[in-house]
Amino acid sequence: MKKSIVLPFLLLAVACGRNVITTEDGDGYRIVHQSQGPDLGVSPESGVMLLQADGFAFKDLNKNQVLDPYEDWRLPVRERAKDLAGRMSLEEICGLMLYSSALTLKEAEITDDQLKMLETDHIRHMLIAGVKDARTAALWNNRVQAWCEATALGIPTNNSSDPRNYTNGTANINNYKPELDGEFNPDAGSDISKWPREMGMAATFDLDVVRQHGEMVSAEYRALGITTALSPQVDIATDPRWRRFYGTFSEDPTLCRDIARVYCYAFQTTPGSPTGWGMQSVNCMVKHWPGGGSGEGGRDAHFGIGKYAVYPGGNFALGLIPFVEGAFALPGKTRRASAVMPYYTISYGQDPSGVNVANGFSHYIIQDLLRDKYRYDAVVCTDWGIVGEYEKVYKHKGKPWGVETLSLPEKRLKCFEAGVDQLGGVKDNENSIAAYHLWEEKYGAESARERFELSAARLLVNIFNVGVFENPYVNVDQSVEIVGCKEYTKAGYEAQLKSVILLKNAGGVLPKVNGPERRWKVYEPLRHVPAELTHWQKPTPAYDEYPISQSLLGSYFDVTDRPEEADFALVSIKSPVGHWGYILPDKQYPDGHYQPISLQWGPYTADKARAVSLAGGDPTESSANRSYKGFTETSSNESDMELVRNTRSLMGDKPVIVYVATERPFVPAEIEPYADALLMGFGVSNNAILDLVSGAAEPYGLLPCQMPADMDTVEEQGEDTPHDMRCYVDSEGHCYDFAFGLNWKGVIRDARVKKYAKTK
Repeated sequence: MKKSIVLPFLLLAVACGRNVITTEDGDGYRIVHQSQGPDLGVSPESGVMLLQADGFAFKDLNKNQVLDPYEDWRLPVRERAKDLAGRMSLEEICGLMLYSSALTLKEAEITDDQLKMLETDHIRHMLIAGVKDARTAALWNNRVQAWCEATALGIPTNNSSDPRNYTNGTANINNYKPELDGEFNPDAGSDISKWPREMGMAATFDLDVVRQHGEMVSAEYRALGITTALSPQVDIATDPRWRRFYGTFSEDPTLCRDIARVYCYAFQTTPGSPTGWGMQSVNCMVKHWPGGGSGEGGRDAHFGIGKYAVYPGGNFALGLIPFVEGAFALPGKTRRASAVMPYYTISYGQDPSGVNVANGFSHYIIQDLLRDKYRYDAVVCTDWGIVGEYEKVYKHKGKPWGVETLSLPEKRLKCFEAGVDQLGGVKDNENSIAAYHLWEEKYGAESARERFELSAARLLVNIFNVGVFENPYVNVDQSVEIVGCKEYTKAGYEAQLKSVILLKNAGGVLPKVNGPERRWKVYEPLRHVPAELTHWQKPTPAYDEYPISQSLLGSYFDVTDRPEEADFALVSIKSPVGHWGYILPDKQYPDGHYQPISLQWGPYTADKARAVSLAGGDPTESSANRSYKGFTETSSNESDMELVRNTRSLMGDKPVIVYVATERPFVPAEIEPYADALLMGFGVSNNAILDLVSGAAEPYGLLPCQMPADMDTVEEQGEDTPHDMRCYVDSEGHCYDFAFGLNWKGVIRDARVKKYAKTK
């Protein structure tokens, strides 16, 4: 290789042929600008110097005063990644193949626990959950990256995030309000732009909204120092009982496919880049291969009770469509989502060899299908905690479905043999090194090094692609300006408005537009929230609430607590909070028992459930039959149904408007007859609901799912089959089927409906 020249770090301007180099000081780092090359970010404390070759500047990350291939930004990233992987120690490679558990950034300093992950376990993939604010996140990123830059090879961190740009579904404030002429609401503040949940994005049936979301949210991520999105979740939600239903893009493979393609393209693309990648790119880790929406009985695979995905309709291949035709077939130069996460489930009965293990341990699911058949050559990262210790089917601990009895190193070896590159939510390196030695014993030392270097190179490609080897630092002041800025917040709020679905509007009772001589008077009943165990088995106390704050409601209408004085009532409730499908051990059922998951508020007895489950079996269970036939379930928020009915009685003939904050489909029969107008939304602020009720905006959303006529049709539908339920028909004669929705004129029949509605 041509000998390089070490440049003085404090250079101000260097003219190297036509490449002009200048420097700019940042907060704890320095930026080296090049007119014909990438910006280089360097910490003065790291010991990294600049190298000059052919008139260009490079970072001497390993501090050997030689321009090594991995330091040369002109080379293809795969060549750089392969070179660097070959220089890494066993400990460094195994650490790279780990993904931290969720971190909450309360301060900008590196904590002792974080330092252990970085230094002892060599972790370079950090999952960022909560952050105090944008400034804290940006400062923390810069300090972590400076620490990494000072290490032997200077490998930066690849920080990531689960979806974070959503309201809690009942937020009473929002930065952007149309009536303020585009200005910020002075009573609110936003830490980040707020968009509808994924199912709400699907309810817009609008790919322009998806594209805008991807472009803006990825800009906020980069401002926070985040370079990987643990999204999108493109499982087709074929079973309406699944707890993660709201996090998908509908039950329809075609709509999911189209959204996945636009979403990943928008997140990953840096405009104008010859490769598509660059400093505006965010890696997408698409999930959950090969689709997790068909858990038997709708149960969730975070627990052993939901470990089996079943395919009574023979529709395993449908779940692959959003991946192979969507996330793996992007229109731009990044080509495909740069990482894939398999789901926790055992894809029961799909492996031709007859082996039934979770997807992350399955050679058939990962190597034979994903890699060999569909030619996916990028990163595969397991879902969080699958290689952990296991106790009981109802305990939220490790999730090693199908390999529960293996040792911790053996579980990791099983993943690596299946074709996995990375272990999600694992921060100890010791057992990965032990798994490496198990590979050595089984296949030989040369094979072990080759196999682990392969995964390291795949992981490094994604870090190189987003430019952080050249500049991992973010401008703190710019981060504060970008995250939650007016433009992004306005777009997110407008997407919320577009996502709300109007199901019923009898007699045109909506909108309630205030006039110059009349201001409508509204009654909002107090909602009771009973004590319950959450899905994660944590107790929550009972309380009463006004779902929409009285002050916010009063900014739209006059408010009264006397139904007889009101012009109309506005009742805000939640979709049925069905339990998780299992009765914990008690006196009646000392070993526990399976139970139905209900989509109605009132009591439901599963008389039409299977007498014998399609799948079952667990080392801690005495029976493989997981049937719940004849068992009864009552949603913990049955009082929401009673609230609607009681309000109808109190209001007499005056209009009752019901809004359902929705996480998954529900049986409308329990509330629709008592409502004059019925709206539903997936993760939108109360401002958006009030803007629609008051006529400041017009409904636009369409049903991204079928609404069942009753629970019998839910039991009779196939967990793996979309669009297979009898849909509810309301008092107006409207069928609540996929792609149905109303605006002020009536049933929406626009281009979106023509494109996606299913004909029967």
